[in-house]
Amino acid sequence: MTTINRVLVVGATGRTGRHVVARAAAHGPTPVALARSEPHAREAPPPVTEIVTGDLTSPETLTEAVRDIDAVIFVHGSDDDSRSDSFERVDYGGVVGVLRALGDRRPRTVLMTTFYITHRDHFFNDSGHALDWKRRSERLVRLSGAPYTIVRPGWLDAGKKGAHLRIEQGDTVEGDMSREALGLLLVEALLHDDAIGRTFEVFSGPGPATTDFTTLFGETVPDAPGALDAVEDTADLPVDAEPARVRDDLAHLRIP
Repeated sequence: MTTINRVLVVGATGRTGRHVVARAAAHGPTPVALARSEPHAREAPPPVTEIVTGDLTSPETLTEAVRDIDAVIFVHGSDDDSRSDSFERVDYGGVVGVLRALGDRRPRTVLMTTFYITHRDHFFNDSGHALDWKRRSERLVRLSGAPYTIVRPGWLDAGKKGAHLRIEQGDTVEGDMSREALGLLLVEALLHDDAIGRTFEVFSGPGPATTDFTTLFGETVPDAPGALDAVEDTADLPVDAEPARVRDDLAHLRIP
């Protein structure tokens, strides 16, 4: 297992982030909550022992936030922001901002996105191109040179509850996912080397709670080194047709 001391949790005060904070603290790493204001983070359960302030839409505020961290878990999102550009500014922009603030450092990184991220005709993509911007954030992480895991959960806190986990690849399946079980999986992905270089969908349901994460991660197929997309993704988002901003971010954040 990878030794992690301090992990920056981006989105720590959100509904999934709170579970990540609790699980990280229970497993040993110190969770460092990124928040726009310390009072807001102090009010959110569970209690957070360490808070750094920064705004994902203002990259210049993130330099101090990432100074002493040696891992990052991204569980942020713009679900409560109805503006049409929120997915670009927050979901994608937050990943860009943190990576730029890190400079040449590339700590262990776990990025949460969503299932059906490659389905560009899905209704998720109708307003603000949410899926496209989340997929672009995945590409940044893959090309950044960081040892990464990208997790695409199913419908959060929907359907039957349970902590039995099922992993899929290829982005062809939908299902339900418990936020509590997801919090555990994200932390386990951070700590298991078997999860490095993998992108997968994950679902949960009734049955024995998953405890053998070495086997769970080991059954996945790694992404091709240097590839933009996951191992079984459909190649339908050509880089030469991407916005200039995205092409520039890919060029500047890639570390050979």
